[in-house]
Amino acid sequence: MKWMNDAEYSQLTGLDAKAIEDLISRGKLSTKIENGVRLIDPSKGSSEIAPVQLRELSLRNTKELVVQPEFIEKTIGTIINLHEKVLDSKDETIESIKNENNFLKEALSSLQELYDEDRKTIHTLQEQLKLSQQDVEFMRRKYKMMWNKTIEEHTK
Repeated sequence: MKWMNDAEYSQLTGLDAKAIEDLISRGKLSTKIENGVRLIDPSKGSSEIAPVQLRELSLRNTKELVVQPEFIEKTIGTIINLHEKVLDSKDETIESIKNENNFLKEALSSLQELYDEDRKTIHTLQEQLKLSQQDVEFMRRKYKMMWNKTIEEHTK
């Protein structure tokens, strides 16, 4: 649902600011305030924005309601235009989602490569640590033997 400001709603419906204020004061339109701007829900109150002349005609004589062909053409044109906008928006959304999915696939692939490289690095470092520990153990035994030999010679 796309909320509209007063100007956008006025442009969409053809109502002036006074008529919009009247509909809001009668509770026929849903509104909210966001960042200090009043927004109107265009999906609510659509029955209230029918042209006043059309409403008056329907109230006077519901059996003989005559609608001008121009009104019908404009209405059909408006519906077709809105439908085309919805289709365009749908196509843009699908394209945007496809692009986002491709980006996420590439990012995931890149992360997997980095993960694999890190695993190799960790393995290499573990091997080096094992070798260093073996060297330290060897040196410890060597110095222990040397000190033991030196102590024995010194005590004799």
